[in-house]
Amino acid sequence: MFISDALAQTTDAAASQGSVTGMFIQLALIFLIFYLLLIRPQQKKIKQQEAMLAAIKKGDEVITNGGVYGKVVDAEPFDLTVEIAEGVKVKMVRSMVREVVTDAVKLPAAEKHSKGKVANSNKKAK
Repeated sequence: MFISDALAQTTDAAASQGSVTGMFIQLALIFLIFYLLLIRPQQKKIKQQEAMLAAIKKGDEVITNGGVYGKVVDAEPFDLTVEIAEGVKVKMVRSMVREVVTDAVKLPAAEKHSKGKVANSNKKAK
């Protein structure tokens, strides 16, 4: 009677030991997946944003986080002076810039789509 109880206790201990290591492996795999799918891409995006902010110079056209277009009149290490209309200058923190405007961004989306439709319709007509 005592031997069977002792044998049952050792079997339970071994089974619980296996489940603990299995649980740690599962947690490690979940953390690895989160790191690869969520954390790493977000860190990469933050680095790109910081590099873009550091590269802003006088004469660049920018879009602020509030959606205001403007041209950089003066660029200091921590803040920018942006002209948002003729004679209207705003001093703002550099980190409030969402993106630097390029020629592709200046073209409204409606014009991009309509030009593509016109080009496609001309091809079909011929």
